[in-house]
Amino acid sequence: MRLSATPVVLALCSIPFAAACGTDTGQAGAGAGAGALNVPPPMAGGSAAPPADPGTTPPAPPSSGAAVSPQDRAAEPLGKRGAWRITTYYTAVQSFHRGKAKAVRGCPKLHCSHGTTPLGSYPAGFLKVIQMEGSGRITSGPHAGRYLNWSHSVGWWLDDTTRDSGAAPLRAWGSAAADRSVLARGRRFVITGCGRDGNGRPVPAKVCDTFRKARWTVTDLFRPGYGGEHHADVYIGEETGPGFAGSDLYTTLRGATLASA
Repeated sequence: MRLSATPVVLALCSIPFAAACGTDTGQAGAGAGAGALNVPPPMAGGSAAPPADPGTTPPAPPSSGAAVSPQDRAAEPLGKRGAWRITTYYTAVQSFHRGKAKAVRGCPKLHCSHGTTPLGSYPAGFLKVIQMEGSGRITSGPHAGRYLNWSHSVGWWLDDTTRDSGAAPLRAWGSAAADRSVLARGRRFVITGCGRDGNGRPVPAKVCDTFRKARWTVTDLFRPGYGGEHHADVYIGEETGPGFAGSDLYTTLRGATLASA
């Protein structure tokens, strides 16, 4: 689960990141997000120019298996082999969610906290996921194409993208958060072994291969004591359809092995 990342102060306010991730059952939610610990979840803030849609970057196409390459075998592992827990987080998409429309008030732009400006009305299911994962792409109404973001410390706000705690856009299959005691900000790593999923089952070969092909960079740091030693949280982009939280990609990898990229 993505817990609390180190907040970043941007201009007039501090905007910590908010996100949740795959649970131990490989499914969404059930109190697994940052809110379950009653600590501010890490969401983002910044004024960088909006990038191309970060959530539409597809994962690397999986190959037919997850055999470890000679390159991976030669890589020096980070920490102990099979000692890592890898969780995932994503960006919600409005069109994939239903529920009664609920009005939202907050900040219409960055550098604002706990605003009261009307930001539109959105399906209850969409809002619920944003409060777990941290952000959602709006697909209809006057703000279509923008992002509705949320955190305990800031409330709701509109943005032109999702961001890491350094204000840079999140990169699907590239951005990660980790505990500073084991992975410093800017550290690049790869997942060379997937271990088992949250239910103790082997990770499907195609799923593992997708994770192994990605190259991750630590752009967020958990607050000391909340991330957990040998825990990394990786961003897998936008959800690709209804029920995404039940997909194989929204998962927990237990007993994973990491190496420097």
